[in-house]
Amino acid sequence: MGLTKQYLRYVASAVFGLIGSQKGNIVFVTLRGEKGRYVAVPACEHVFIWDLRKGEKILILQGLKHEVTCLCPSPDGLHLAVGYEDGSIRIFSLLSGEGNVTFNGHKAAITSLKYDQLGGRLASGSKDTDIIVWDVINESGLYRLKGHKDAITQALFLREKNLLVTSGKDTMVKWWDLDTQHCFKTVVGHRTEVWGLVLVSEEKRLITGASDSELRAWDISYLQEIEDPEEPEPKKIKESSPGIQDSHEAEDGTLEMDETPEDRILTCRKAGSIMREGRDRVVNLAVDKTGRILACHGTDSVLEVFCILSKEEIQKKMDKKMKKAKKKAKLNSCNEEEEDLEVNVKMTLQDEIQRVANIKTSAKIKSFDLIHTPQAELKAVFLLQNNLVELYSLNASTPGPQPVRTNRITIGGHRSDVRTLSFSSDNIAILSAAADSIKIWNRSTLQCIRTMACEYALCSFFVPGDRQVVIGTKTGKLQLYDLASGNLLETIDAHDGALWSLSLSPDQRGFVTGGADKSVKFWDFELVKDENSTQKRLSVKQTRTLQLDEEVLCVSYSPNQKLLAVSLLDCTVKIFYVDTLKFFLSLYGHKLPVICMDISYDGALIATGSADRNVKIWGLDFGDCHKSLFAHDDSVMYLRFVPKSHLFFTAGKDRKIKQWDADKFEHIQTLEGHHQEIWCLAVSPSGDYVVSSSHDKSLRLWERTREPLILEEEKEMQREAEYEESVAKEDQPAVPGETQGDNYFTGKKTIETVKAAERIMEAIELYREETAKLREHKAICKAAGKEVPLPINPILMAYGNISPSAYVLEIFKGIKSSELEESLLVLPFSYVPDILRLFNEFIQQGSDIELLCRCLFFLLRIHFGQITSNQMLVPVIEKLKETTISKVNQVRDVIGFNMAGLDYLKRECEAKSEVMFFADATSHLEEKKRKRKKREKLILTVT
Repeated sequence: MGLTKQYLRYVASAVFGLIGSQKGNIVFVTLRGEKGRYVAVPACEHVFIWDLRKGEKILILQGLKHEVTCLCPSPDGLHLAVGYEDGSIRIFSLLSGEGNVTFNGHKAAITSLKYDQLGGRLASGSKDTDIIVWDVINESGLYRLKGHKDAITQALFLREKNLLVTSGKDTMVKWWDLDTQHCFKTVVGHRTEVWGLVLVSEEKRLITGASDSELRAWDISYLQEIEDPEEPEPKKIKESSPGIQDSHEAEDGTLEMDETPEDRILTCRKAGSIMREGRDRVVNLAVDKTGRILACHGTDSVLEVFCILSKEEIQKKMDKKMKKAKKKAKLNSCNEEEEDLEVNVKMTLQDEIQRVANIKTSAKIKSFDLIHTPQAELKAVFLLQNNLVELYSLNASTPGPQPVRTNRITIGGHRSDVRTLSFSSDNIAILSAAADSIKIWNRSTLQCIRTMACEYALCSFFVPGDRQVVIGTKTGKLQLYDLASGNLLETIDAHDGALWSLSLSPDQRGFVTGGADKSVKFWDFELVKDENSTQKRLSVKQTRTLQLDEEVLCVSYSPNQKLLAVSLLDCTVKIFYVDTLKFFLSLYGHKLPVICMDISYDGALIATGSADRNVKIWGLDFGDCHKSLFAHDDSVMYLRFVPKSHLFFTAGKDRKIKQWDADKFEHIQTLEGHHQEIWCLAVSPSGDYVVSSSHDKSLRLWERTREPLILEEEKEMQREAEYEESVAKEDQPAVPGETQGDNYFTGKKTIETVKAAERIMEAIELYREETAKLREHKAICKAAGKEVPLPINPILMAYGNISPSAYVLEIFKGIKSSELEESLLVLPFSYVPDILRLFNEFIQQGSDIELLCRCLFFLLRIHFGQITSNQMLVPVIEKLKETTISKVNQVRDVIGFNMAGLDYLKRECEAKSEVMFFADATSHLEEKKRKRKKREKLILTVT
């Protein structure tokens, strides 16, 4: 068999040109012991950590495939929880930048993440309407809370009580008792979606933001649970709680609360409303860690900041009001008693929550975060819609505070989508141009080395020599820039409409432009005398014009400069002779206009990409169509041949870049990574690099490796990837006693859990085979009357000649904690008896008691009916009962002893530190006394 044609694989190299994505939220993170200096922002599938002071990217938390939708730092500042669009959650260490913990439980994008006070639990809300509480330390799910009918918008733990409060787009605010894992109260005082909620005033007040210009405040009163024999059992509450709504609106629109059995934990009554200045919905509502500053914003560029007064400040204000009222009463010579005055003088909600200031940003706000500095200054960081991060400071304690913008990160990206890309001739510099600016990037460091203001750019190229660039704009102008100085050298009115395309001539002496004014113009480079200096500078002059019947969308020279291809709005591509401008060929066949095209290096082929999603490959000799390829699921936006080959790349609105072979008409590989429509791409002159830009504001660099790509293997890998995706979309395994809709397990079936279950099954099969072999070997030895060597299984040898049962234990220990339950859930029951017998053996040995008990209890829970009806397993369960109780008690005793020892050491350390503190204080006092005496002596001697 002959060798197949060998291709080289292109892989993702880097993401740049992006400061922050708009789907997620920005948060302050503690790094290197500094607070308020570093922020974490979502950047497509990654998370970037920016240094606000230097404006530099200092850390990248690498994602896998899906876009980041939510961020939440841990209370200790060491970790960052990241939620993704596919419903997965990863916890990254900010010290190492690695994400070792992954939680899979949600079926849709994560919308809310919140740690409890100690950082041991994490509550996640999703678009799938579920809330899951995760155990971060044990790396497993605790329970799933179902009740909301639409996406979750916020979830908050209470500090003192084991309660959770959540809000959703179903207009509900729900209170959950985490001891019983049930909703015990539903607040229905909102007519529209609840977009955010915060707890303030020592968690005695709840403030919610909805789709109107009103912030609603609710007073919370916590009640002591009274032990009453007549009180309904928790089970009854469980059955009734999802349908109970403990509040309703009266005729006058005020909210009345019913006295229901659920009020045994807390009552929640409406205290009033604060009117915002914005008329649109609340996008984000947040409070700082001190609970004193409340801030919210809508879909505009204004953040409204409020101050929540403390009890002392409120009392002081009340006293002032009373004083004024008494003074007024005396002036009016009223004989009102003090009680009547107190009734008249009431503290309103507007007095308790006061407006501080409005912070106006330079663009629409997508998310923000607040932090208090040690200097009692409020810092607010904003992620804006136009790929920008801004930091403002505000001193809320001063009267009439004015926000000051202290930092902004701008240089790392464009404010709008990049519409054109170009490589320099030496493959080192990349040009990207958008609606307002041109940026030159160093390909190796990905740093922006030059930024120049421009008009709306549509096409560009480096002038031969790489010292100047030419830009074609939406207004039909040609702009010539000098890279060394960053100055605009010249602006020429080239076309009456948009200048859609530029093509540099192969002899590098000029170029051709095509515009919306139905004309193609030819230009030559020339040197003219600069008015400001004695030296000459580069300029361009028009030489010829080709007038056509339709708007020109794209132009391209053939490599020998004999032919010119022009794409028109009538869905055809016309080929003209360059010297005489005579018509040569018409390429027709596309159903929609040809947006992009390119001619191969030898001039033999022309490939055209159209809005009809097809790519057609034509011969330039006769204009015959060699092949029509269905390339993308949406419009083909850009097409470029790889230099010195017949391979070409296409980019589409379906977010994919594809490589094709124009000789064999085969699809070679797909480069996936962008999360929005791709606008353009550029291939480096060497063919080693591809750069692409997208509506997600990111620029991506793809690099050619030395790894050969075999098409059959690529197709096989694609089939495997499709299978893995289909596994995740399959129905979850059914559990006896639970209906399909009431799945309260926290896990989700993924390809990882299926593989883990397969590993367990293979280990049990190996254990069965080796046990049978051992029995046969003993029988053979007995019959022979001498010892016969037993061949060792190579798998067991790889693990260090361990026993088959020990191998099974190693497999269990190798499964991720977050995937353990789901792996056991998909395990067939036929393997369970062997696992139970092995567990009995392992527990007797006293190894990994916690892991084994967790697996054992879960298996007993899901296979309870089959295990209890199996007579063979009764003695096994009896033995497990004895061994488990005794071993767990032993482990508990050891842990208790260790905790007592640690407590003792803690007390010892505290006592020592107190002694040292007092010793330091005493020596400091003695030093002061000594200095005072010395000073007094000096004064006496002077006098």
